Amino acid sequence: MTLDELRLALAPEVAASAIFDGWTQAALENAAGMAEADIDVVRLAYPGGSMDMIEAWIDTIDAKMVDDMPPEKLSSMPIRERIRSLVQYRLDAVEGLEEAVRRAMAVMAQPQNAPRALKLGWRSADVMWRLAGDTATDYNHYTKRAILAGIYSATLAVFIDDDSEDKRATREFLERRIEGVMKFEKVKAKFLNSDRESFSVTRFLGRLRYPSR
Repeated sequence: MTLDELRLALAPEVAASAIFDGWTQAALENAAGMAEADIDVVRLAYPGGSMDMIEAWIDTIDAKMVDDMPPEKLSSMPIRERIRSLVQYRLDAVEGLEEAVRRAMAVMAQPQNAPRALKLGWRSADVMWRLAGDTATDYNHYTKRAILAGIYSATLAVFIDDDSEDKRATREFLERRIEGVMKFEKVKAKFLNSDRESFSVTRFLGRLRYPSR
């Protein structure tokens, strides 16, 4: 097994240990013990410490989501349902590991880790949008991923403290967030539709620069 293969294979065990030990060397040692792996080799698989452990866990969730939720499985759903299903899949994947998620979010919120945390959030959002069938290459490519990353992180924050039956409060929160985004997208599409005769952004700006005589 290569170091990268070991990094991913051991990630779920590290996450389970992080419930009690946080994303620390103690969690790594415990996971190595459960897997009967050489701790010195395991340390080489996570040279960056806590953030490497967290990133590996996120990578395993992304990979499993790609296997379990392929585009052909989602293609018959409306776009909002595709996104809802993908976010819900990720929440279901970490149910029972709320404390590990809480501790991971605390590590990622540290100033020195924030840039990497944003990159990881963006990457997972990109995977979700691609599975949902998004092919945008203009500015929508970036806005969609930024918005989805925000929805997912906000929903996770609700999820880790949700003690309602079947995480009902989290599901309702997610539905409201997605509904809000769908409304925004409709308004944006209507405003930016170049076929509209009633108002043209380009024509309006052009008239500001070159008034009609």
